[in-house]
Amino acid sequence: MSWLRGLRIRLVITFVLVGGLSAVGAAGLTYYEVRANLLGGVQDRLLKDFRNRMLLLSRDVALPADDEELALLAEDLEVGDREVYVVRDGAIPSDARITAELRARVQRRPELAWQRVTRDGVPYLVGGSRVMLLAGGTPSGITVYLVESLAQAASDEATVLRAAQAAPLPALLLAVLAGLLAARGVLRPVADLDHAARRLGEGRLETRLPVRGGDELARLAGRFNETAAALERSVGELREMEARSRRFVADVSHELRTPLAAATAVTDVLEAGADRLDADAGTAARLVTSEIARLTKLVDDLMEISRFDAGAAQLNLDVVDVGAAVAACLRSRGWMADVTTDLPPDIRVPLDPRRLDVIVANLVGNALRHGAPPVTVRVRATGQAVTVEVADHGPGLPADVLPHVFERFYKADAARARSEGSGLGLAIARENALLHGGDLTVTPEAVFTLTLPRNHPAEEPPLRTTPPGNRP
Repeated sequence: MSWLRGLRIRLVITFVLVGGLSAVGAAGLTYYEVRANLLGGVQDRLLKDFRNRMLLLSRDVALPADDEELALLAEDLEVGDREVYVVRDGAIPSDARITAELRARVQRRPELAWQRVTRDGVPYLVGGSRVMLLAGGTPSGITVYLVESLAQAASDEATVLRAAQAAPLPALLLAVLAGLLAARGVLRPVADLDHAARRLGEGRLETRLPVRGGDELARLAGRFNETAAALERSVGELREMEARSRRFVADVSHELRTPLAAATAVTDVLEAGADRLDADAGTAARLVTSEIARLTKLVDDLMEISRFDAGAAQLNLDVVDVGAAVAACLRSRGWMADVTTDLPPDIRVPLDPRRLDVIVANLVGNALRHGAPPVTVRVRATGQAVTVEVADHGPGLPADVLPHVFERFYKADAARARSEGSGLGLAIARENALLHGGDLTVTPEAVFTLTLPRNHPAEEPPLRTTPPGNRP
């Protein structure tokens, strides 16, 4: 489920980024808009008030004005914290905040000129204008300057800035909350779908999803339920067909055993007297005996494999000396002279002796029939397991044959319609290995290795939970 956690984190991050960028952008635009309107409004108000007062009061000034008249005009123009300087044209006021640049602009134009100046961290609005005579609009020879503090406007601007900086925080919190809610609402159905798909993959075909609403996720849940129902029906039909097939094989094998027993008794008599028959009759008697024996082996193997498929195969465990059991298997079949052995004594393992005999007989018999001498059988013990290795010096197994070695009735040579065995020997050998809780493997060099656990619990044989046909 780690991918769901990662998706949830990415979704929350996306909401935070979108919400945060939107909030920051909105706050920034608001700040710049309010700042521009705030400063612009203050400046326009101050300059308009100064212009009107200057036009009104300068009418009472007698020309040419002396220093006392200029001082009185400056005093009348001062309002609140505003500082006013009235000088003759071209004179330089004593205030350093009135720059040479502003004085030059004032001398070049008849309108009011202004600029912002910052001194010691305090912003000021500095303006100036020549006083014009009403008659003809000619200069009166008097220039008026004002210096007014914008500290209050700067304080208001700082307040707006702090508000703009704090505004994104609630938006970010809301974005995180919205992201969590959206992640829960969107990803919960996805998590349910993931869990249901896992259950379905584990073979729980009855798994269904609740369908809520009518959105895309609800339609996806409905489609999942339809697919699961169809799969359940198909698998049920396949299981029923497989069960019928297993019953058919078991029934046919069982029904064949009685006539085969009678036929075997007859062929034993024929084989005993084959030497007294003429050549053709003797050959026919031996052929019938061989085919009856082969058919009997096939029926026995079919019954054995059907017991594995039905889960009816049981272990009769006993503590067995593996080396001695392998030697007994080889001796009973007359293979000791044909096989090189390495069988250390006293390697004891809890196992079913009959099934070990079946495994070793199939492996050695297969090596003798299809491999090249010498055939070697080795028993080895490790900390937790015992291995029985059967190898020959033949050409090995082709790459396309190797994955199918343990399949039932598989023939490496498709043109070879018949073989000496039933075609089930290696499949039965591996089933017996798995029944013990072990395994049977093969290498490209045709080295078969049986692995058996050393501490198999004799009281509780391993349960066969893997469906037939899907074993590793």
